[in-house]
Amino acid sequence: MPTECSAEPVRGELFEFGPVEGCAVVAGFDGGAITSDAGALLLGATDRAIGLLGRFAGCFLDGRRAEYVEHRVAALVGQRVFGIALGYEDVNDHDELRHDPVMAVMAGKLRARRADCAPVAGKSTLNRLELSRDRVTRYHKIGHDPAAIEGLFVTLFLEAHKVPPKEIILDLDATDDPLHGHQEGRFFHGYYDCYCYLPLYIFCGDHLLAAKLRPANIDASAGSVGEIARIVAQIRAVWPQTRIILRADSGFARDALMTWCAKAMGWTSSSDWPGTRGSPARSRPNWPRRARKARRPISLRAASRS
Repeated sequence: MPTECSAEPVRGELFEFGPVEGCAVVAGFDGGAITSDAGALLLGATDRAIGLLGRFAGCFLDGRRAEYVEHRVAALVGQRVFGIALGYEDVNDHDELRHDPVMAVMAGKLRARRADCAPVAGKSTLNRLELSRDRVTRYHKIGHDPAAIEGLFVTLFLEAHKVPPKEIILDLDATDDPLHGHQEGRFFHGYYDCYCYLPLYIFCGDHLLAAKLRPANIDASAGSVGEIARIVAQIRAVWPQTRIILRADSGFARDALMTWCAKAMGWTSSSDWPGTRGSPARSRPNWPRRARKARRPISLRAASRS
């Protein structure tokens, strides 16, 4: 049955290559709005199931006049997160992505209300989101709540378990985030042999509990005590009986972290450490008697650097 695709007027819009075994090989460029990022629809379905982006957007404050706002904070947050997930790390990529039909679908807005706007935001509007401060000011109309953002990761982790586990392991790690320009806080790191940032990550299995962007001119364990204290306190408030184990490589074998673990277990002096003189653990290879009396201890395991 003849179709519109084989009509002569349309044929004129095709680019013909040489035939193969009597069959014409042609290329057409009249497909309309096409995207190569349809996988984002699966990400959107996942987000609707767990409600992550809506809760994340709730950690931001919007001081703009609503009647003049084309792109809401929830749409900006979703656009940025989906863009990173699709491999578009740079904000300036969104000057093209704002015309992508999939990004418009993810934002739930196929057309902009104003004739001079695209359905989703460009780089300048997204830059205002990324430069937001912890409060709304005259020149920073979008703000964010740092404590709410930090707590959200742990809350999602807790909600992912129907029953409190008997034991969890928190993994601490610092790794390189290579830089290819002259960004603020850029330093050369001798171990990684490049200019980079040195972010701190804390995981429990597949769950990300903390991610801190840091310059590379610091110790790998810098700031780990504060992050662990915050995370453990939030976990303890919901799971008081769960045993928590900290695991890290030798870069985290620092007095500050060891001292925090000792205090969390109820040890009051260095003689309370297992295997030390005067320690009740000399006769018991496990934990000191003082720690045994605690409801659930916190221990520290060291992992060798591969």
